[in-house]
Amino acid sequence: MTRQVRHHASTWSGFSPRRVYALVLRHVFVLRGSWPRLVEMAYWPTVQMVMWGFITQFFAGHSDWVAQAAGVLLAAVLLWDVMFRGNLGLSLSFMEEMWSRNLGHLAVSPLRPGEMVVALMTMSLLRTTIGLLPAALLAIPLYHYNIFTLGLPLVAFFGNLLVTGWAVGLAVSAMVLRFGLGAESLAWALIFALAPLSGIYYPIEVLPHWLQPVAWALPASHVFEGMRSVLFGHGFRWDLLFNAVALNALYLGSATILFLWVHHIARKRGLLLNMGE
Repeated sequence: MTRQVRHHASTWSGFSPRRVYALVLRHVFVLRGSWPRLVEMAYWPTVQMVMWGFITQFFAGHSDWVAQAAGVLLAAVLLWDVMFRGNLGLSLSFMEEMWSRNLGHLAVSPLRPGEMVVALMTMSLLRTTIGLLPAALLAIPLYHYNIFTLGLPLVAFFGNLLVTGWAVGLAVSAMVLRFGLGAESLAWALIFALAPLSGIYYPIEVLPHWLQPVAWALPASHVFEGMRSVLFGHGFRWDLLFNAVALNALYLGSATILFLWVHHIARKRGLLLNMGE
């Protein structure tokens, strides 16, 4: 006991506010040199406020909506997790190569950039399936809701949201490759920026009129509207599926081109050997 008291006393003896100030200043310089970190501080409260504001506004005028659509919120949560984990599964797999400083080794191996993209997508599929399956199974005994009763539409919803996550993940990976690990928070920030506009828990018509065209430009909006159509007994909307597939093809193709272009520049300039913040 006496030894512990002496240890704590030695820890705080000679306390220097100047050294505290020096360490704080160091982190201030890190923040000042990384715009993603600065944006992130105000970003999360703003996104949460906007999304839950729309949810509150919708429920205020549709109090019987949840009672009429059993399990619609659970289905929305599970399907949103497909898109979220599809993005993280790809971007984190790529960033793990950066954290381990393995990109340089991959660059001199026979592995081609296109093969890397396919491998990252495959890992995203595995991570998403492993992460989502237990939650979907637990919902059956806990809440008496089985999302698998959606049948074949579930495959269409899952596939489209997964591809949307891939597009976001490739774009994030390109940004991290370009700006360094200081931009790794974009893996979470960018996907959540789409949440209020995707109509996860409420129809797109709840959004202000000027935001609705932006929302309809997202594949996820068509998927979640299609999900609600099935759950409300209105049938499967093939037009929404076609729109989601077309938008996903556009965004995934663009994100793949962006990633391969940034990877080519980084390889040409030798940046793959020295990736940091």
